[in-house]
Amino acid sequence: MGRVAEDKGTAEKPSYEQARDELADVVRRLEAGGLTLEESLALWERGERLATVCEEWLEGARARLAAALDRPENGDAPAPF
Repeated sequence: MGRVAEDKGTAEKPSYEQARDELADVVRRLEAGGLTLEESLALWERGERLATVCEEWLEGARARLAAALDRPENGDAPAPF
C-alpha cells in the first residue's frame, strides 16, 4: 500500500481515488485498535485531511456537472436526471 505524501509544502494533491483508498486504510487501522494514543491521534488527523481532500474533489465534480447541465446543447434545455 503506497502512502500519499504528507508534506504540505511539496506534495501534490492526491487523486480522489488515492485519498479515498488511504482514508479507508486509516479507518481500518483505527478500528483494528492496538495503537498508542499518539498513533491513533496522528491517524485521526491524517484521516481528517484525507476526508477534506475527498470532499474538495467531490465539490469540484459537482461544480463541473452543474456547469455542464447549465450549458444547453443546440439551444435545447438541459435534460434533468
